[in-house]
Amino acid sequence: MKSNQTTATDFILMGFLVSPKMHIVLFGFFFLLYILTLLGNGVILGLICLDSRLHTPMYFFLSQLAIVDISYASNTVPQMLANLIDPAKSIPFAGCIMQTYLFMVFAHIECLLLVMMSFDRYVAICHPLSYTLMMNWKVCIALAITSWACGSFLALVHVLLLLRLPFCGPREINHFFCEILSVLKLACADIWLNKLVIFVACVFILVGPLCLVLISYTHILGAVLRIQSGEGRKKAFSTCSSHLCVVGIFFGSAIITYMSPKSKNFEEQQKILFLFYSFFNPTLNPLIYSLRNSEVKGALRRVLRRERSV
Repeated sequence: MKSNQTTATDFILMGFLVSPKMHIVLFGFFFLLYILTLLGNGVILGLICLDSRLHTPMYFFLSQLAIVDISYASNTVPQMLANLIDPAKSIPFAGCIMQTYLFMVFAHIECLLLVMMSFDRYVAICHPLSYTLMMNWKVCIALAITSWACGSFLALVHVLLLLRLPFCGPREINHFFCEILSVLKLACADIWLNKLVIFVACVFILVGPLCLVLISYTHILGAVLRIQSGEGRKKAFSTCSSHLCVVGIFFGSAIITYMSPKSKNFEEQQKILFLFYSFFNPTLNPLIYSLRNSEVKGALRRVLRRERSV
């Protein structure tokens, strides 16, 4: 690095390139979605903790997903809301790297959790007699720990490769948070190794898990088709289709972002895709996976009755 170059100590997140009036509209909309995300996932966590009938493997994984979704949104949304109010406000280099790390940790964990949740449903529907043996608490806890450990380790690899690069040029990140591809564009060195590692990691953390999820749901749908009751078949199809919709949005937007060829307007498209990670998926997950469930509705009624009786 030349002697007249200086290392960046902070970055400016450019966010959404819209008018100041539109910033206010976006602030209100995103703030509302953030509150809904916290409330929805918070209610799920509270019900699972308070109601012993929800102490099952399925709801254990749902509680893990709720924790990840709250963490996901809280890592990116407050910073984005602050930037909508004050676009010129900078984020320190250390804070930016930490945001990148945490985002990737939670993204990796959610990928793995979705696989484990689909496997749990596969065992419950296709092998009901073996369910309690195959999905005992030791297995569930081991799977959850594996998800968090693998997610943290993979994110650490990306961040360590990022930290070896010098940042001596522009400070403006064309994104609403410190997303790794956007940060890499500001590096004053060759980033081919970083991009290669990201692509290889995507094959293992996106393509592989997506294939496993699709295989699980293919077997589940096969079992559903053998259900004699038309009403039961309709209910099962409704549940599976909504789950696959969430999975498709999550994995699809991630694969397009990190593995597809880049178009001319990719940076603006990327911001829209990442809204699904930060807002829509964390907001939809409680509704799709839990709040429509009769067991969760029953748990909510029991908790409310208990509170009134007290």
